[in-house]
Amino acid sequence: MNEIIELIKEREIGKCVENASMKKYTTYKVGGVARCIVYPKDTKKLIELLRLCNNRNVKYKILGNGSNTLFSDKEYDGIIIKLDEFNDIKMINDTTIKVGAGYNLIKLALFATKKSLSGLEFACGIPGSVGGAVYMNAGAYKSDMGYIVKRVKVLTPNYTVINMTNAELNFHYRSSFFQTHPGYICLEATLGLKKGNREEMIAINKDRKERREASQPLDYPSAGSVFRNPEGNFAGKLIEDLGLKGLTRGGAQISTKHANFIINLGNATASDIKELITFAHDTVLENYDIDLKIEQEFVNWD
Repeated sequence: MNEIIELIKEREIGKCVENASMKKYTTYKVGGVARCIVYPKDTKKLIELLRLCNNRNVKYKILGNGSNTLFSDKEYDGIIIKLDEFNDIKMINDTTIKVGAGYNLIKLALFATKKSLSGLEFACGIPGSVGGAVYMNAGAYKSDMGYIVKRVKVLTPNYTVINMTNAELNFHYRSSFFQTHPGYICLEATLGLKKGNREEMIAINKDRKERREASQPLDYPSAGSVFRNPEGNFAGKLIEDLGLKGLTRGGAQISTKHANFIINLGNATASDIKELITFAHDTVLENYDIDLKIEQEFVNWD
């Protein structure tokens, strides 16, 4: 690891943060120390970094805003790659936006509103990056990225850059091509929106913000909904009906405000959170024979 970190610095691949606590880089505010976090300057430097890692069998993880991940409490002995420098945004025409994978999704939704472009209202409360949103097919209010992504610039495992169309990206409920094809990396997305009424969009955003504040535990660190809603039902209701609201493990709690949220009360460990996720999942399975799909990605667990 020391050798590759020195090479990263020598080759000026990008900003390098050593021994970084993942508590600062995830919305759960938990996790162990990562040996190194690197911010590649551009695609060329990203490819150079990936080659270094692969040639030396050093593990790595592409991380967006850390809004849908649960890192374990142990050290991540590898490279965390953040694409924050991939943050260009430009209008292609009156209704089409090209935006880098590292661009903040909420910021993008506000940008669209200012341009009177409709289609991104669902994203105004999702604290992720564009790349992460494409990867997860993030969505809310019966809409998601699959409705607006026209094409994506992708880096393949062979270090070639290609463009993939919406049809090729296989968007479904909270899933995409990227989840089943490790090694493919979203670099940039082209989004097709439509002209809208800015005042109406502002009103929608305001109403949804108030609804989120009323129904979700936004005062505490969390990663949003823990489980996907099973068809014809709601994960939160299933968990609440089993009396699990308020259940606590260490510093983690199944929210008393919304049972599909697990919150960090202030001193939770990753293990506390995972224990609650597992318990809620297994209890629902035992009582309802429903195998809830976990939304969050577990990283660096055995």
